[in-house]
Amino acid sequence: MRIDHLTVLVSSLDTSMPYYDTLLPLIGFTRQRDHVWTDGDGFFLQFNQAHPGTSPYERYGAGMNHVGFGARSAQDVAFVRAAMQQAGFDVPELQRFGEVTALFMRDPDGIRFEVTYCPPGTAPVD
Repeated sequence: MRIDHLTVLVSSLDTSMPYYDTLLPLIGFTRQRDHVWTDGDGFFLQFNQAHPGTSPYERYGAGMNHVGFGARSAQDVAFVRAAMQQAGFDVPELQRFGEVTALFMRDPDGIRFEVTYCPPGTAPVD
């Protein structure tokens, strides 16, 4: 078995989807239909509106901590950073851990997304 989809609940589709509509094509996803994206290899990301009155995302609370995507090169990570920044999103600096290049971003709700290049044989960062 393998993971086939991930559902992300956001506080506002109107606020969050411009972020994802910019990020997801940069990392190889295509829109399947409104709020549903695919990598073309059977994995889907889908976005829905959270219910009013529910708790917001908290980094070290129980639940998903972040979603990480593997880039083919350090230049690909830098490209994603530059494109997101050019689109007007607040994007942190790249981080380097030895040979690993990582970009840790937050969507409008604070949900963390990571784009990282790890050379072959190198473990991902946490």
